[in-house]
Amino acid sequence: MHSSLPISGVLALACSGIASVILIVYLIKRPAFSLGTKLWLFLGLCVLPLGTALGGNAAGMEASKQVTFCNSCHVMHAHAGDALNLNSQSLAARHTRNNLFGGESCYVCHADYGMMGTVFTKLGGMGHVYEYLKGYHAVSLEDFLAEIHLRKPMPNLNCQQCHSGKNKLWLGVPEHGAAQAELALGLISCASAGCHGYAHPFNKPPAPPPSAAPAGSPAEPPPAPTEARP
Repeated sequence: MHSSLPISGVLALACSGIASVILIVYLIKRPAFSLGTKLWLFLGLCVLPLGTALGGNAAGMEASKQVTFCNSCHVMHAHAGDALNLNSQSLAARHTRNNLFGGESCYVCHADYGMMGTVFTKLGGMGHVYEYLKGYHAVSLEDFLAEIHLRKPMPNLNCQQCHSGKNKLWLGVPEHGAAQAELALGLISCASAGCHGYAHPFNKPPAPPPSAAPAGSPAEPPPAPTEARP
């Protein structure tokens, strides 16, 4: 886990502290409004606060990658608890025990890895915050786990950031070679019941779309044939 303050956080604090000193000195001494005074005020009121904002946002982005951040919402206690459980053999737990990225395993595995991946990942995270504030903040952990489903299967591209699917060790597994085309097309998910299992033991498959007919219901009759026209 990364517990030390990142450089961006140090930068934000430094900019904030220097700007505060400049403004306090000005309010106490009230120097003549010369060019030098204007430049110092411009530095204290514009440049340094901008550095504070940029550094603070960067530090916040780094903090939001931590498993402990994900665990700050009570509905995520089971997910983070499983990931941090030294005795668990789930995908999440085994990856969290990896010293290369263990403290950020939630982010590393769930992040979008495209060119704008960080931006889209954070936007998706804001969607989760919205859902939490809209209703899940008042839902018990037990009810949440009973209700929540995967929105969609875990993209295999996320797994392939580390497991390329092209080295000899990976290709040497017979099941990998047999399903290589389906894996590339996303027809089979690495993190599914038929492969390596869901990331957490209590995960469920994605919920069927609202338009899907419930099990046991009669199928919709096919449309009537139309007359062929030349």
